[in-house]
Amino acid sequence: MSRTFPLAALAMALAAPLPALAQSTFTVRQLTPEAALKVAQAALEQCRKGGYQVAVAVVDRGGVAQVVLRDRFAGAHTPESAKGKAWTAISFRGDTVGLAKATQSGEPSSGIRHIPGVVMVGGGVPIEAAGTIVGAVGVSGTPSGEADDGCARAGVKAIADDLQLGG
Repeated sequence: MSRTFPLAALAMALAAPLPALAQSTFTVRQLTPEAALKVAQAALEQCRKGGYQVAVAVVDRGGVAQVVLRDRFAGAHTPESAKGKAWTAISFRGDTVGLAKATQSGEPSSGIRHIPGVVMVGGGVPIEAAGTIVGAVGVSGTPSGEADDGCARAGVKAIADDLQLGG
């Protein structure tokens, strides 16, 4: 066999049109650390206004923590709970208030409550930019999941304009 054939095949492969390469890769949007911190700080501030000491976690689109803030007197369990709520929101692409209702005992999807790391309590909210979920925020420490959810949504609202601009 000639050495020319393998070299010719390699040259043809390298000369493949760029659209073929584009179909083999994809681009993702990620929150910047600055945006994640802004979300966490705004959520923490909203909870403080309500008189609550909480922990706030912001995870990236893969569920990895970018920011975790714990207020001075927030319970020892709150950082892990906040991370769990954010992870659950990003994993299931929905807020944990709705997920908690949809997965109650007797519901067809109740089994997902048994997946390790899932926290089916209100307070986890996805963060969306231009139709793509780019992260999630979780809040833990208020007396209810609904109050945690309100603080989390205030965090997302703090960067809403940045997200609409393609942030």
